[in-house]
Amino acid sequence: MKHFGLSEASALTIRKAHAVQPVAALQSEYSLFWREPEQTVMPTLEELGIGFVPFSPLGKGFLTGKIDANTKFESTDFRNSVPRFSEENRRANQALVDVISSFAAKHGATPAQIALAWLLAKKPWIVPIPGTTKLSRLEENLGAAQVKLTADDVRSLEESSSKIKIEGARYPEAHQKLVGR
Repeated sequence: MKHFGLSEASALTIRKAHAVQPVAALQSEYSLFWREPEQTVMPTLEELGIGFVPFSPLGKGFLTGKIDANTKFESTDFRNSVPRFSEENRRANQALVDVISSFAAKHGATPAQIALAWLLAKKPWIVPIPGTTKLSRLEENLGAAQVKLTADDVRSLEESSSKIKIEGARYPEAHQKLVGR
């Protein structure tokens, strides 16, 4: 049997592709920092039995609590071009990190572990792919599998984080057009 996946596809594209050849998985950005897939993509994936592989599950590092309004990125860092990562927007979006950090403190975990544990607790067919080049971060990320969030924990985290208006677009306009959204 042949398997294939899609990346950054809309619900309509997923349905069209799945009608031709069953789609095994979708890769797309999803985190407490970017929850747009919940609107139409995730219901489609669940209906069709397709796995979900969220990239940037730590909000391109922002949800770890290691980035703030004063952070200076290298000149080649993609985040320099992302509206969400302007100094002003990082300052405004810090409220989300504060919610996650508070939740992490109550659960004896790091903010990164809570952000990943939230994804792991959502659905069994969600497999996040955090990126790192540091062994210590890999070990921290793996620790998220030991953080057991209850349905009430997930609901509480979602309710608290949903009250925060995220400032700044996910991508620069030209990149946003490439993902068809």
